Order: sequence, then C-alpha cells, then structure tokens
Amino acid sequence: MSTVEVHRPGRLGDPDMTLGTDPRADPRMIAVLAAMGLDGHGEPSPVNDTSAPDDLYAWVDEAEPGFEMLFDALFADLTPPEGVVSSTEVISGVDDNDVTLFIHRPADAEGPLPCVYHIHGGGMVLLSAAGLSYVHWRNELASRGLVVVGVEFRNGGGKLGNHPFPAGLNDCASGLQWVAANKATLGISTITVSGESGGGNLTLATTLKAKRDGYLDIIDGVFAQCPYISRAYSDPPADLPSLTENDQYFLGCENMGGIAKLYDLGGADAANPLAWPSYASVEDLAGLPPHVISVNELDPLRDEGLAYFRKLLAAGNSAASRTVNGTCHAGDVIFRTAMPEVYAASAAALRDFAYSV
Repeated sequence: MSTVEVHRPGRLGDPDMTLGTDPRADPRMIAVLAAMGLDGHGEPSPVNDTSAPDDLYAWVDEAEPGFEMLFDALFADLTPPEGVVSSTEVISGVDDNDVTLFIHRPADAEGPLPCVYHIHGGGMVLLSAAGLSYVHWRNELASRGLVVVGVEFRNGGGKLGNHPFPAGLNDCASGLQWVAANKATLGISTITVSGESGGGNLTLATTLKAKRDGYLDIIDGVFAQCPYISRAYSDPPADLPSLTENDQYFLGCENMGGIAKLYDLGGADAANPLAWPSYASVEDLAGLPPHVISVNELDPLRDEGLAYFRKLLAAGNSAASRTVNGTCHAGDVIFRTAMPEVYAASAAALRDFAYSV
C-alpha cells in the first residue's frame, strides 16, 4: 500500500523557509520586498514580551519613522483618485481629549451613501491615520462611491502615545458615535466599521464595546482585515499554526509580543475581549451585525482571524471570510503598485459589502 507524503506549508515544513523562498508567495510582492531587503527573516528582534516597557517605548520611537518611510515610499508615486474631496473634523472624545476625523467623499455625490468608518493599522501602538498609505486607501474607497471617515486614535506608543488600552478604543468609539449622530449632515445611509491589523483588532473591539454599552444598532456591518487579536505571540498554540508557519514573514511573533505588551501594560486585560477579541465568548458575539473577516495566506495572523470567523458563525451571526492568497500580512492593501488587481479586489470587496448591509 503506497503512502502519500504530506508537505507541511511554510516554516512548519522547513524552518529555514523565508517569505522570499516560499513557493506560495506572489512574485510581484517578493520583488518589492527583496529590493528593500525584507524578503528574508532579517535580524533577530530586539524586543519581545519580556522586554521592559522603557525598552519597548524606545524601540517604537525608533521603528515608527522607518515604517512610515516604507509605506510612504510605496505610495509616493501614485496619483490620487479624481473626484474625491476631503475635510477634517476635530471632536471631543469620551476622555475629554481631541479626536481628529478625516472625511473623504465623492465630489459629485447625490443622496445618502454608505459610510466606511476606517481604523488604521499599527498594532494599536504606532502609525497614524494621516499616513500616506491610509490617505490613499480612504481616497480609493471614496472614489468607489463611499463616504469614508478615518479616525486618529491615541496609540500605545510612538508619536501619538503613550496611551495603553483602553485609550485608543475609547477614541474609536467616540468617533463612531459622532459619525452616527451626524449621519444626515455627512450624507450617509449606513455605517460599516473596518480596519486592518491593529485596526482590525479595534474594528472588532469597537463592535463588541458598542454591544456592551448599548449602541450596537448604529453599526450596520463589520469588515476586519488581518486582525491582530489573539495575544498568543510568545507561545503560539497548536490551534493557530500560522503563527509558526508564517513567523517572520514580514511580521514576527517576537515583535508582535512586544507591541502587545505596550498596548496592554501589566497584562491585566490579557483575556479581555475588548483588548483581545479572540477571547470573546459565544454570548459576547451573539446578535452582532454582518461581518467579513479577510485574511492573508502568508500572514502569521491568518488563523486567529479565521478562528474568530468560525466563532461568529457558532454564535449564529451572518459572517463570511476571504483569504487573499500569495500575500503577506496586509499585502493586499500595501502593494498597490506591484499588485493593483489584488488591491482593487480588496477595495471592491469592502465597497460591495458596505453597499449590501
């Protein structure tokens, strides 16, 4: 009787495999990453979840400008979509702090349009909604017939820090409630909450918070991309194999563990679903609006997103998942120039979902 040889994917089958040598990776993406020296494992992480907070803050202060330069470089040569206008609104948050909202809309819009309330990535600890990549994403969505509102929330570190949980979540909730209260003025019909990576965490957590606080009815849909939600990065569990399979593919578990520590200082909220939505119970998830959970095939975070999708279904919700093959973490919204079809497909999926709810 013959046996079938099973090849385990990624670093599960070959611990030395890199994103650049993984046969599943989109070669257009790899060409860009190779030019930047980011197609391999890179140097060992200088921080992890055992690092002292001061060392983590120092690392974020040093790393954030580098991330901003990388993303700005990837979008610097793109012409903004035509027919989009933007404005800025500064509101008062629940903690009596200013919260800036960036509003983008089609210039010739007629009648109420669906709104996407966008929450940017960065592990809830770094980066800004004013970054060029996020401005372009909001403009792209607006050019497809949406009103898009990006929220500038307080980060756990970096230039918008140091504000651990729940500061950023509170800002996202304050902005969402302001948008809902001003639907007529903004010319919007429905609200879909969406974000990627750390923004995916805050997208799901903002929805859970709305349920707990009694205003879930203002959210019509949820579209979370590559959500960073498990806090399982220091000791990846067997039921989240992508944390090992795709470790150091653009993202590394050690870095993610360090970032998680800054967001949840002291670990008091390590099992709080408002900080880490993976811990949401079936009761927490019951009665939520329709969700889409979008993940990337070659992302360490892939399986925690899919596990959340399955929990949504178990709780009786309307939910769908999509996996963007060949891409690393958030690759479908990062590599706009190299993979325009992939970028456009994710923008179209979000647009179509916002129109469906």
